[in-house]
Amino acid sequence: MLKNLLFTILLLTLACMITIPAIAQNNGGGDSPSAQAGDAPEHGWHGHFDPAKRTEMLTKELKLTSDQQPKVLDILKSQQSQMDKLRSDSSLSQDDRRSKMMDIHKASNDQIRALLDADQQKKWDKMQSEHGQWQGHHGGQDSGAQPDSSQ
Repeated sequence: MLKNLLFTILLLTLACMITIPAIAQNNGGGDSPSAQAGDAPEHGWHGHFDPAKRTEMLTKELKLTSDQQPKVLDILKSQQSQMDKLRSDSSLSQDDRRSKMMDIHKASNDQIRALLDADQQKKWDKMQSEHGQWQGHHGGQDSGAQPDSSQ
């Protein structure tokens, strides 16, 4: 039962890491009320998120170029697909599944960061750092394994 609880906490933490920037962006006086109203249903507490909405949020936050946007979207779609497959793989232990989820998340973050210019990387690193701090204060177990901003 404790393992189930820890796994649930991990999934919630991953979902929060994905949704907090969108919520913070929207609550921070975003300039699109229609986007604000549309973001909530796609972001759930079950680890699912809409790659298109997240790309839209990152486009605003990081000022992604028209070349970067489809690449980021592809990365996020791939991440979602990999996470969905992992969730349905009952052959893995919870620890293995959690570890693989963290690996997928980190790999996606690294791929996105590699697409960014120096100014965008600074903003990205700040966003990732804030996620790590939030996670650490809200029961996250792997808050030390957050983004590597030394790249």
